[in-house]
Formats: sequence, C-alpha cells, structure tokens
Amino acid sequence: MLTSKIVNDLLGVDDSYKAPESLLEKMLDNEERIKLFDEFLKIEQELDRDWFVDHFQEEHSERKRFNQDFTPLPMAELLNKLAGNSRTYFESAAGSGGLLISAWDQNRAEACEHKFDSRAYWYQVEELSDRAVPFLIFNMAIRGMNGVILHGDSLERTFKEVYFIRNDSTEFLKYSEVFVMPKTEIIMAEFGIKKFI
Repeated sequence: MLTSKIVNDLLGVDDSYKAPESLLEKMLDNEERIKLFDEFLKIEQELDRDWFVDHFQEEHSERKRFNQDFTPLPMAELLNKLAGNSRTYFESAAGSGGLLISAWDQNRAEACEHKFDSRAYWYQVEELSDRAVPFLIFNMAIRGMNGVILHGDSLERTFKEVYFIRNDSTEFLKYSEVFVMPKTEIIMAEFGIKKFI
C-alpha cells in the first residue's frame, strides 16, 4: 500500500505539498516518467483503482475552496456499470481519476484483459485543480490510456494546458506518452476552449 512517505520518497520530495510539482515534471520527461512508473509498480500492482485517493484527499485536496471530494470506489464502479461500456469517455471535475480508472478497468475486463487494445478507447477528462492534474496524468499514462486532459475551468471553458496522453502500442499495459498540446486555434476549436489562460 502506498503511504504519503512512500509517495514522497519516490517523487524525491521531503514534503507532500511539493509532490504535485515534482510529479508533473516527471510526467513531462519521457525517461523520468518510465523510471517512476517502474518504481511505483514494484510497490503497487493493482491498476483497477486510484492508488492516490487517501494520499491526495489527506494532503492535496482543496475541499474548502473547490468543494473537492473524491468518488469512493464502490460508487465509481456502480456509476460505470449504470453508464455501460463505451469506447469513449468524458468527465469534467475528474480529480485524480478514480471514476476514470473504474471506467478503464470495466473496458479492460469486458474486452478480455490480454486482448485489450488501448488504441480502441478514448478518454477525455477535465480538471481545475493544479494539484490534482499531475496525479491524473500519472493515472492515465501508467495504465496506457489514450485521451486528453484539459487543465482548467470546464464551465467557463478557459484552460491552462491540454495534455495529450498517447499509447500507440498493441502491447497490453504499455505506458502512454505525455505531450503538452500547442495553444492554437485548432486545439481551441477541437475541445471547445474559449480562452487559454
């Protein structure tokens, strides 16, 4: 089980408050990202749930400012069963990705795990919190998902960044690459962005 101390040690920080910044740097560096994923998987192998729920809720959530809370795993599973299996997924206010991971796991289970081709699925999520986005990137990329993360305000349609998460492999559970998309009119039109901030 991942404790705050283990997470901090893996990220090379002495205080949990520094974890999101360190994690984002590592997610945007191909070699560091792969190394970090390998280290995490030595400790935790169950990919069917968000490893960071307790750590993030305790250390980083902005409950007062954004009324931020996290979807319990049984609720995430129920919501995804009600929604049914789909090759596309959208969620605003995705947090660190608990509901998203449940949808991915449902897709993986229904496709027969070792025949699962991540290129056949697209996950689009949006998140406002600067502290949650690095964990969301981690959770998508370590599971080999394909999709985008829009970092900003879903209601106002103003965003800081768009992260493209790509797994172009047929290999089961190959890690995804992470790209910061250019702030162009094409990207704005594609994702309904009013303004980059």
